[in-house]
Amino acid sequence: MSEYAPVDTDPPAPESIARTPPANSHAAPAGGLRIRRDVWFFVIAAAVVALDQATKAGIRAWLDRGEAWPEHDWFLNIVNVSNSGAAFGMLQGQTTFLIVTSMVGVAAIALYYLYPPLDHGLLRAALALQLGGAAGNLIDRVRSGEVTDFVNFNFFPAFNVADASISIGVCGILLFFLMMEGDHIRNPSEAATDPPDARATDANER
Repeated sequence: MSEYAPVDTDPPAPESIARTPPANSHAAPAGGLRIRRDVWFFVIAAAVVALDQATKAGIRAWLDRGEAWPEHDWFLNIVNVSNSGAAFGMLQGQTTFLIVTSMVGVAAIALYYLYPPLDHGLLRAALALQLGGAAGNLIDRVRSGEVTDFVNFNFFPAFNVADASISIGVCGILLFFLMMEGDHIRNPSEAATDPPDARATDANER
């Protein structure tokens, strides 16, 4: 009998390799980042709704219908006016139509955010502002059939927080696409090979 023990030169079984824990086993799951993004998206939307409803309630309690502070001839004043139309006085008297379209708009924004999930922070914030603004005006239309407007420039129709949030959200989306187009012009080869979601992620990281 040999005095040396035989050396096992066979590679480890596939089962043992599969059961070996990865070196980075404590890394946070990818779903954690997605959850944090979702939370901030809905926090922004909820904050817009809360601010919109609080300011409208305050104006209705402070000023009578049609009253302004300071006087109406000032460049900028605070008024208490009711608007049965869309933002900035459009589509007056179309309450039912506006309620239906607002509900469709709120659902469309939420679905567009979730499917597919958006990676770019600017686009997420813009959609959150639009969602909060649409929901804020929808609450007014369902409750009373009209919306309270109070910010009034003497050259522009009166508006409210919800209207401003929707407009800022639209500007944010336009800015996002301008940024994407700028990346395409600066790096045409990368833009041709990368999918749109990858380009959005790269722009967000930069």
